[in-house]
Amino acid sequence: MTAPLARISVGVVVERHKGKSPWVDFIWQPISVLAGETTAAPWSVLADDGETTTFYAGSAAIEFHKSETANYRNNLATGSPMLWVVLRQTDSELPYKLFTVTADPAEGEAMTEAGSDLVEQVPMPEPICAALEAFVAQHHVERPFHKRPQDQADPEALARQAGPRGGKK
Repeated sequence: MTAPLARISVGVVVERHKGKSPWVDFIWQPISVLAGETTAAPWSVLADDGETTTFYAGSAAIEFHKSETANYRNNLATGSPMLWVVLRQTDSELPYKLFTVTADPAEGEAMTEAGSDLVEQVPMPEPICAALEAFVAQHHVERPFHKRPQDQADPEALARQAGPRGGKK
């Protein structure tokens, strides 16, 4: 992939709920992305009501690539553009670390294939949406779809060949 042409700094907010299963103590879920940078330390507690704890998980940079403008445009065209937040498992006190945030639906979906990563969609904040729209307007190049013509079947290619027992030639 080529180098990104633009980056936007964001902060990620994650909730931890107590699990209702004997096999799961907590359920972790990214719930929002904040545009811009903050001075809060990663995994700072923002709220705790006994059942749910809200954390500032840390900051990340959303990268905009010229080659992905069609995917960005499709995301914006939904009317409710989303960001994909990826948390990766760790062996530390907190079970996850902030891995990445992306506006590319294809990249977000591809991140779900890793197996142990936690990937969630969150609404795209308006400042990020406006920046993405401007990026797409500046860099998108429409690439027409060209259907490759099918090769015509050669009826003689399927004809019976002369074999050791005879047959058509």
